Amino acid sequence: MLSKSQIGFIKSLHQKKYRKENGMFISEGIKSIVEFVHSAYQIHSIYFLAQYQSLLPKLPSNIKLFEVNPAELDKISTLQAPQGILALIHTPQNVEFDKKLLRNSFSLVLDGIQDPGNLGTIIRTADWFGFKHVICSNHTVEVYNPKTVQATMGSLSRVNITYQHLPDFLKDIHLPVYAAMLNGDSLYQTRWGKEGIVVLGNEGQGISDGVAALIDHPVTIPRVGAAESLNVAVSAAIFCADISRNLQK
Repeated sequence: MLSKSQIGFIKSLHQKKYRKENGMFISEGIKSIVEFVHSAYQIHSIYFLAQYQSLLPKLPSNIKLFEVNPAELDKISTLQAPQGILALIHTPQNVEFDKKLLRNSFSLVLDGIQDPGNLGTIIRTADWFGFKHVICSNHTVEVYNPKTVQATMGSLSRVNITYQHLPDFLKDIHLPVYAAMLNGDSLYQTRWGKEGIVVLGNEGQGISDGVAALIDHPVTIPRVGAAESLNVAVSAAIFCADISRNLQK
């Protein structure tokens, strides 16, 4: 059985303050946890219902394993319907971001994305289309929010996420800067080239003024129907798909 202090500690990680303080976050579901096991992330401990132990791959000896009952899992899970297994994972510390890694590829820049589900879906989409880097403004929702981690479906283990002061970052990047904007050139007529940055803005406010001033190529997804706007994660998928298609020509 888990002790009260163990339960209290895990529950504290539901909150951003304690995730930052302890350098750990929560991942749930066998698929996502297996992805993290096979990644550079360091897993601290895994809590599982008995029937899930056989689904785990061979684990390093330093990972602590705890078999729990459904009532205990309910207490520590962030989900209304727990998925049978939960892991505590160390947050990468003091990772320096090398801008040279962005050369000869496309990367996504997120300016003030607030919904954790949107952020997670964008990361999953980036992974699907082979985008290795997502750069977030300091006002974008925390990537280790449980809802974000859940929405990535394990893709967080493969996509590099960094938080930057975007105006300074974009001034320094020396790459073409594209952006999803209402008043821009048609996506279908855009010449993407072989490298660049694609900026996507806040769900309600769009791209901030300081970032907008640094955009080289505003791009619009042509509207055919009457909807006022597109969900930012859907926009990201359309941009990634079009860039990927052009890179494969």
